[in-house]
Amino acid sequence: MFTGDRSGDFLFAALWRTGFASQPASDAREDGLLLNGAWITAGVRCAPPANRPTPAERDSCLSWSVREMGLLSDVRVVVCLGAFAWDAALRLIAALAGPSRAARRPRPRFGHGAELEGEPYSLIGCYHPSQQNTFTGRLTEPMIDAVLERARSLAEQSR
Repeated sequence: MFTGDRSGDFLFAALWRTGFASQPASDAREDGLLLNGAWITAGVRCAPPANRPTPAERDSCLSWSVREMGLLSDVRVVVCLGAFAWDAALRLIAALAGPSRAARRPRPRFGHGAELEGEPYSLIGCYHPSQQNTFTGRLTEPMIDAVLERARSLAEQSR
C-alpha cells in the first residue's frame, strides 16, 4: 500500500525519519523496505472508482479488517490517515468489542493529532498524506513526524 506513489513517498520518508522503516522510499514491492513496529493496512481492500471509497465499501471490508487485526496481537496504537480511516477504525473497534458493548457516544471526532485512548488500542488522527494535503501545506513533515513519534510513545507506555 502506498508503494510507488507520491502519498507513499511522503509517508515512507516519515516512517524512516521516525524509525519505523528501513529506508526512506518504497518504489516496488520487492525493493527491500522493511517496517519495524508498524503495519500498513486499509479500511477498503479494493481500488475504488475515482479513488473515493464509499461507506458501503468500507462496511463490506470490515470483516477483513477484523480478521487481520486478530492476527496482529501486538498492536497498541492505530494511526488513522484521514477521516475515512478514523471512521473505519472506530467501526473496527466496535466490531471487535462485540454487540454487548455500545459504540462511544458522542462519536469521537477526527482531527490531525486527535487521540482516542482505549481498548484494544488507541487511535491517533493524521491528515492523509495525499498530494492535496502535502502540496498545500495542510500536512507537513514535522506534523506527520509528531504523530508517528506520539504513536511510538503511546505504544511504549502500554507495554
